Amino acid sequence: MEIHFRTRRLSRTLSSERETQREYGEDMAAVIKLRLDLLSKAPSLTQVTTGRPERRHLLSGRRRGQYAIDLVHPYRLIFAPYHDPIPRLRDGGVDTDEVTAITVLEIVDYH
Repeated sequence: MEIHFRTRRLSRTLSSERETQREYGEDMAAVIKLRLDLLSKAPSLTQVTTGRPERRHLLSGRRRGQYAIDLVHPYRLIFAPYHDPIPRLRDGGVDTDEVTAITVLEIVDYH
């Protein structure tokens, strides 16, 4: 998948191993790198497992339309499809087979 970032600062931080370690620490930086590599190698969002350890899941409430994958508990990498319009199924859900680009929004503990 193609990966975009919501801000230049986030792009700069997550594109440099050193900057990621400085911002999040070594353990978290290692997991972030694994997750970003996984996302970049997946042809579509469907290929990102909903099981552990990534546990891709659709969010709701004020984060409706966004997805999260697990990092180091309780942190999550939050992203959204980078498509206009977002590919939809007949029932209105997101067609994850057609999501081939995402925007990383943030890394956060939203609990």
